[in-house]
Amino acid sequence: MKFTEKMQSAINEQIALEMFSANLYLSMSAHYASAGLDGFAHWYYVQYREELGHAEDMMKYSIERGGKVRIQAIPAVETDFASALEIAEKAYAHECLVSSKIEELVRLAAAEQDLASQDFFMKYIREQVEEEATASNLVDRLRLAQGAALIFLDKELAERK
Repeated sequence: MKFTEKMQSAINEQIALEMFSANLYLSMSAHYASAGLDGFAHWYYVQYREELGHAEDMMKYSIERGGKVRIQAIPAVETDFASALEIAEKAYAHECLVSSKIEELVRLAAAEQDLASQDFFMKYIREQVEEEATASNLVDRLRLAQGAALIFLDKELAERK
């Protein structure tokens, strides 16, 4: 069953958001790499790769359903950051935005009676719970560290797979 144009359009918008997310995390990774915090750079680089993977997964799904992927222009992302806490707070807020957009996709799929799309995006609903918790935890830890333990967090974040 091919999905509706409304669903296809919403998926293309989500693909664009995932690509924006990837660029945002790549920018954050580059910021940390320039500051000599290789662990933070690595952690955000892994985030970058995950977001690209989401975009690719959604593209593949759309094509398998007979849809037409339309790659959209991706707005420029922020490149200047004041602190590690600011970056973590921005990442958390962004993950909350992504969660809301995926929830909208599931609601749209339900309204369009598109069970396959509902099922497909439920894995992202579950993943976003983890993404928000991880981002929120990093914010909390940076607030507790108040900059003094940044180097220890950097070492820990370098171990992310």
